[in-house]
Amino acid sequence: MAQSLRFTKMHGAGNDYVYFSGFDQTLPTDLSSLAVQVSDRRFGIGGDGLIAILPSEKADAKMRMFNADGSESEMCGNGIRCVAKYVYDHGICKKESLTIETGAGVLSLDLTIHADLVSQVRVDMGEPRLAAAEIPTTLGSKPTDTIVNYPIEYRGQKLFATCVSMGNPHCVIFVSEATDDLVLGIGPLIERDDRFPKKTNVEFVEVLARGEVHQRTWERGSGETWACGTGASAVCVAGVLTGHTDRQILNNLLGGQLRLSWDEASNHVFMTGPATEVFSGLWSLES
Repeated sequence: MAQSLRFTKMHGAGNDYVYFSGFDQTLPTDLSSLAVQVSDRRFGIGGDGLIAILPSEKADAKMRMFNADGSESEMCGNGIRCVAKYVYDHGICKKESLTIETGAGVLSLDLTIHADLVSQVRVDMGEPRLAAAEIPTTLGSKPTDTIVNYPIEYRGQKLFATCVSMGNPHCVIFVSEATDDLVLGIGPLIERDDRFPKKTNVEFVEVLARGEVHQRTWERGSGETWACGTGASAVCVAGVLTGHTDRQILNNLLGGQLRLSWDEASNHVFMTGPATEVFSGLWSLES
């Protein structure tokens, strides 16, 4: 007899995942295979991946995030906002400040509540990691190098990479126009470049003003996504390092807007954005 799992479809600025709670049901051990099945937009529920919401011994909840190809990632900035919304809205923990355990550590989140539902979430994304070995990348000559405006070339196009880890790797490239040729053509080449041992997320960014950018993301393991919270955080840092932007920016993504701030005193990046629940249902597991 087939077993069914309750799921909830949620998105943060269009970055959509299928969420399974382990607080009230037992989840399969092979979440990677489940992620591939449910993420399929024709034969599954559809999404950029799967996020499991689990009990934690060190925080209010724990999240595990899997990309659409089944690979597990350390963190997801849009996903963690939705985890916080789920935890509050579904009564797991009714606090306006939450802690969530991730593969990149325990993060703190502040919730904006309207009619007893979460509408916006501010996430302390922590300190950016800038040393090449921490990203990781072999660009540069030493593991301690900071990779800022580093020249790279693909298909005869010279680009300039700035690398930042927000608990997961990002390669940020400022361009005059984030075209399909760049995002869909060169994005996958950079993602799988051997100089990024764990692959990398790739952000192509147009600077609109000192305090505003437009971002498109080729996401590691998922392809182009409509938003990337860790990527937007990395863009905030990269903008300062390259002199393109101020420490506070409005980031326009395909699925909506995020506000970012790289605090000079604490060295932490803060991200604020929406979290939306779309629908819930049952997913049947084969017996």
